[in-house]
Amino acid sequence: MPDAGLERRTAGSRERAPGRFAQLRHRDHRSGSLLVSIAVLSVPAVLTGVLGLGGFQLADLAFLAALGDAQVAAAGAANQTLRQIFQVLVMGVVVSTQMWVARAIGQRNVDTAEHMAGQSFLVGGGIALVGAFVGGLFPEQLISLIARDPEVIQYGAIYVRILFLTLGGMIGVQLVSAVLGGAGDTTTPMVISLIITPLSIFAEWVLAFGHLGAPAMGMVGIGLGAAIGQGCGLAVATWVLATGRCRVHLRARHFVPDLRAIRDLLGFSWQPAMHMVARSLMLVFFMWLAGTLSGKVQAAYTIGLRIEMVAVLMTFAIANACATLVGQNLGAGDLPRAWRAIKVSSVVAMVSMWPVSITLFGFRHAIAGLFTGDPEVAAMAAEFLMYSAALQMFYGLYFVAYRALQAAGDMNSPMIVSISSAVFFGAPIGYFLASYGGYGATGMWIANFVYGVVITLLMTGVLMTGRWARRHAVSNRPDL
Repeated sequence: MPDAGLERRTAGSRERAPGRFAQLRHRDHRSGSLLVSIAVLSVPAVLTGVLGLGGFQLADLAFLAALGDAQVAAAGAANQTLRQIFQVLVMGVVVSTQMWVARAIGQRNVDTAEHMAGQSFLVGGGIALVGAFVGGLFPEQLISLIARDPEVIQYGAIYVRILFLTLGGMIGVQLVSAVLGGAGDTTTPMVISLIITPLSIFAEWVLAFGHLGAPAMGMVGIGLGAAIGQGCGLAVATWVLATGRCRVHLRARHFVPDLRAIRDLLGFSWQPAMHMVARSLMLVFFMWLAGTLSGKVQAAYTIGLRIEMVAVLMTFAIANACATLVGQNLGAGDLPRAWRAIKVSSVVAMVSMWPVSITLFGFRHAIAGLFTGDPEVAAMAAEFLMYSAALQMFYGLYFVAYRALQAAGDMNSPMIVSISSAVFFGAPIGYFLASYGGYGATGMWIANFVYGVVITLLMTGVLMTGRWARRHAVSNRPDL
């Protein structure tokens, strides 16, 4: 981590705006009520996820459903599988960036936080260039790895090309959220998201269906509309960071390549990337397995994943809040408070998801029916949501556990748990039940549930051993 020549100063010394908005952005999470800190960090992130990303995902799914089930399956193959493979590289950098920034803020070293933030954008830019090259030149080959239906491949190739050529916007917005989240500011990303989400939805509506005099571009319009929103979001985020209107102020000097800082970032990036690889390959495998059954199963799986994502966004926001608290308090040398943050976050994540799970279960048929006119697809998607609702009851423990471990610098344990759960449980059970057990799509849903239960138990068990804390201080493990 770069430290030579960097001036150490407190996080609140640059700006002391007295307004309520500024108080939320600049709250010191190293002291005071943990429940309040979790609320301050997670509520804006939940709004960002549910109203922003979640709202966009559902609107995007509705537009795709209006075009046809083949378009839904094509988008699922591209978004939930192919893009996920590339996004795991980004998520590795995102996790590492949030950890470094949170630790530096906890040490009252804002210059180091800003320097690491600038270097993370250089790494993200390199990933975006590679993605644009691969997806721009080989879209048909990529989509053919997942889909079997010729119509799905036709629509998917168009979508993949647009998706990968515009990865830069998505990567930039995610890194901005990681930087500001690590600094304890989730309010600014919320404001940015709530501005760009309606713009993305509006652009898709205009371009896909030919409104306001625009040509009806179908699948192309869906991809271009999303790209327009992401590009505008990146522009707004860049303006906010460059003008010092948030807790982190990036200047030109922060973007001068620093090989030591990049090495430190990447040194804590590959393990969370491999963790996400295992998760993403599970999605790829299940999407491929669905394709071997039928295009309708692929469409049902895509619908189920999109709806499930909205529920996951809530608990992931709480887990990210926990990661910020753990990182900042470990940076301040307060290990007991980091433990307490994990305990409170776990309770909040569990309690918050119970109403979501009950709603998802009770209205699964009505929810699935909103996104397809095919009764068979709707029935399979509703069955997926039944298993998903049961999983969400306790899935928050998994997210809190692995984000807390990563925030503490233990990147290996989540990676090992994720890979072993996928290899020894999720994939083989899904393949056997769907292909040989005679369960078809139901076998996939059962395997996904079992996989979720196993990975939650293992990840929570690793966290409760307290091994991650030994590198920070010698302390007895509190009763969680």
